[in-house]
Amino acid sequence: MQQPQQPVLRDIVLVGGGHSHVGVLKRFAMKPEPGVRLTLICRDTHTPYSGMLPGYVAGHYRYDEVHIDLRRLAEYAGARFFGDEAVGIDHAARRVLCRGRPPVPYDRLSINIGSTPRVGSVTGAGDHAVPVKPIHRFNDRWQSLLERLKRHPGRTRVAVVGGGAGGVELLLAMQYRLRRELKALGRDPGELTFALFTRGERLLPTHNARVRAHFDATLARRGVEVHTATEIIGVEGGRLQGADGTWHAADEIVWVTDAGGAAWLRDTRLALDDDGFIEVDDTLQSLSDPHVFAAGDIAHQVNHPREKAGVFAVRQGRPLADNLRAAVTGKPLKAYRPQAQWLALISTGDRHAVASRGGLYLAGDWVWRWKDGIDRRFMAKFNDLPPMEGEAMRTPRPSKVALDAEENAQAISAIAMRCGGCGAKVGASVLSRALSTLQPVDRDEVLVGLHAPDDAAVVRVPPGKAMVHTVDFFRAFIDDPYVFGKVAANHALGDIFAMGAEAQTATAVATVPQGLEAKVEDTVFQMMSGALEVLNAADCALVGGHTGEGSELALGFAVNGLIDADGDSALTKGGLRPGQVLILTKPIGTGTLFAAHARLAARGRWIDAALASMVQSSREAAACLREHGATGCTDLTGFGLLGHLVEMTRPSGVDAELDLAALPLLEGAEETVAAGILSSLQPANVRLRRALRDQAAWVAHPRYPLLFDPQTAGGLLASVPAERAATCLDALHARGYAGAAVIGRVLEAGEALEPIRLRDGACRVRG
Repeated sequence: MQQPQQPVLRDIVLVGGGHSHVGVLKRFAMKPEPGVRLTLICRDTHTPYSGMLPGYVAGHYRYDEVHIDLRRLAEYAGARFFGDEAVGIDHAARRVLCRGRPPVPYDRLSINIGSTPRVGSVTGAGDHAVPVKPIHRFNDRWQSLLERLKRHPGRTRVAVVGGGAGGVELLLAMQYRLRRELKALGRDPGELTFALFTRGERLLPTHNARVRAHFDATLARRGVEVHTATEIIGVEGGRLQGADGTWHAADEIVWVTDAGGAAWLRDTRLALDDDGFIEVDDTLQSLSDPHVFAAGDIAHQVNHPREKAGVFAVRQGRPLADNLRAAVTGKPLKAYRPQAQWLALISTGDRHAVASRGGLYLAGDWVWRWKDGIDRRFMAKFNDLPPMEGEAMRTPRPSKVALDAEENAQAISAIAMRCGGCGAKVGASVLSRALSTLQPVDRDEVLVGLHAPDDAAVVRVPPGKAMVHTVDFFRAFIDDPYVFGKVAANHALGDIFAMGAEAQTATAVATVPQGLEAKVEDTVFQMMSGALEVLNAADCALVGGHTGEGSELALGFAVNGLIDADGDSALTKGGLRPGQVLILTKPIGTGTLFAAHARLAARGRWIDAALASMVQSSREAAACLREHGATGCTDLTGFGLLGHLVEMTRPSGVDAELDLAALPLLEGAEETVAAGILSSLQPANVRLRRALRDQAAWVAHPRYPLLFDPQTAGGLLASVPAERAATCLDALHARGYAGAAVIGRVLEAGEALEPIRLRDGACRVRG
């Protein structure tokens, strides 16, 4: 019998994916703390490294070379990744309030969200300027700006507001890149002019005179118009105004100044400085709440104030990790004193850089190569992670986690030999608290349900209706219980919608890993919150369920649906008709992508896109297919595309043809399949290859393995009259199913035993 896993006793929640927090994740990956769970809350999966951002703008680096994949790093560290945004703190209950998900409890909280541009302090800047910060959102703004400038006919004047190292470096990088882009388009690079504005008397005021002189000369040589002692007080479309009343023309305005703390921090109990940054002591602990830490630009270390520079955020990673670990294990915290001087390597956009530290001044192409080497080594620490498969498992020695008396008793219970049978049920008080704030949708047919719980639910079948029953259950494949709950509910509802039925009621079955009551309660609450969102949106009433302890988090639903009693409205697998076309409403590839995710071989944005597809309901798609004359339908799940298509051709007595080139694929699926990364269910599905005619001729096709890829919460596969296929596809796209595609056609049954033919580029749909 295996020993139970260490239960979760303490939660460290990291808000923001800044440089300090990536350091925390890496240190906990190298040395896990038993009983301590990390959770990272960040809206963006990929966070840029500020030191390489100018090189990215200049075109010297690709996107992935300058971004840290937070989802992948969190997976490596054994941390949960919640793709959301913090908007507040409930200090009394120790919970992080999020924009789009239930609150997240913490025992210790750390904030590393960088700074936020205060464009609102300058009239019109919020509407007409492009702010550089917060830096993790810069790429979208830069790509939009890049496209606007490339499409803009004639002369374009770009203004950068901010005369520090960040503003100067960004301007030179933009100028270098954009002039090369125009030249490549056959246009005159001289169409672009640049102007730099700063309220200070000189540029780069925190650097020595020789560094300043170098950049003054560089800007002059490259024709940049520099306006010092010019405070911008107003911005309008096409111009900006100085404090002296002078207006300056500008087609594009980039804002690299006036950053402060995020607005939501003002509504917390945290002590903030005049600029809205969190005041912390030498241990990086909040002055007003010892359970909260902060680092990077968002923190103001009151005893050692320093310039907002990425080097400090990077250096704070180690002491922050050590003090968070100490705080949850009851050990003393250690003071951290940042260096008084630091090395700044400032590029000029053209693979040339300047080194500045105190009175030091060095310049040359070799300095850029030096900087490039430093930056690449830094990024390698977080992106070049060893594969999980075959990795020696680390077994950390148990450590003492700081608990109070009641929690100690719960912890002993959590790790004791667990009972089986009904003794393995989750406690009633835990369940009642977890579900107390959830509000299932009401349906008149539910006579006995969660509102008046009994031994079983009692549900009336409306006159003229027949019942449709289905059940689905699987273990969690991601570490976010809220998103997992949404996917599990969506997956279970898929069978109902595929039949052309409406969902009526659902009964849940879940297993939850053992742990402290508070931790188990929150897991149930997060998971069922996500599930209930999906069920309520489908007008499906949750009427009951069962929750027990298990080694892994798992969730399933028995779902009842309603359909007309005469059965004429039902869409069945046996409804394919020769001459129809096959439509798939969602892209495929979830099996290989999540197999790759478990091996740290998938990019975080691939997983983001896959999850977005999985949480999209098929309810509207089913309605759309029925409106356009669909006669046969099924939802894609574990048997993969080929398996489910065979389930349709056999009872329909038809053959089918699939167009491999037309298959809609999730981003990254072709790459992970090409790398040989397949779902554990794939080998069983491959046995169905006997249904393919001339299958040996297609084995080498890059998309061939995806025919057998098992799907979770996949799309609907339906047959639609050929003459209505184009309008059906347009309607699906209009309803949000962007990946919907015609993937094949239904044929008359042939004499061959193999009912499925493959083509590569055969399908065409005309409107």
